[in-house]
Amino acid sequence: MNEQVAYVGGGCFWCTEAIFRMVRGVLEVTPGYAGGVTDRPTYFTVSTGTTGHAEVVRVRFDADTVSYKDLLTVFFATHDPTTLNVQGADTGTQYRSIILATNARQEKEAVDFIEEIRTQFRNPIVTEVQPYASFTEAEEEHREYYRKNPQPAYCQIVIDPKVKKLREKLPELLHSEH
Repeated sequence: MNEQVAYVGGGCFWCTEAIFRMVRGVLEVTPGYAGGVTDRPTYFTVSTGTTGHAEVVRVRFDADTVSYKDLLTVFFATHDPTTLNVQGADTGTQYRSIILATNARQEKEAVDFIEEIRTQFRNPIVTEVQPYASFTEAEEEHREYYRKNPQPAYCQIVIDPKVKKLREKLPELLHSEH
């Protein structure tokens, strides 16, 4: 196994976590906070938009099964990378589109991928690509939120369509049970 780690944020981490849990070769997905300036971010402090953190997920994956480029494909197919600090009704810097590269190869691959797909979007891609610095795991109630809470309106209105879109657009990248 060739275990690697990726960090991405594409709006609410409940959505991003639910999406990446469906991808074959993904070993673990953990929601959390990254890209900010405070040492101990919490959901409450990040929600104020004053800490500089984004809601992100840490994706541990087997690169022998799924490539980093495949993960980028999933990431860009399931959120709008052209809206600055907005994903649907979620507004604020904590919902920005961001890739936190763990090494120079990931950074180059992310930048190259964005260049490759930019013409597929009507508006410019505003996804930030920056070096990974730190990650703080989200509180327990945010972990596996969609799996544990599929009935709330937010999950049905926001997450369900993303799950459906992923199943339709990229079924070859999903676990067989999805």
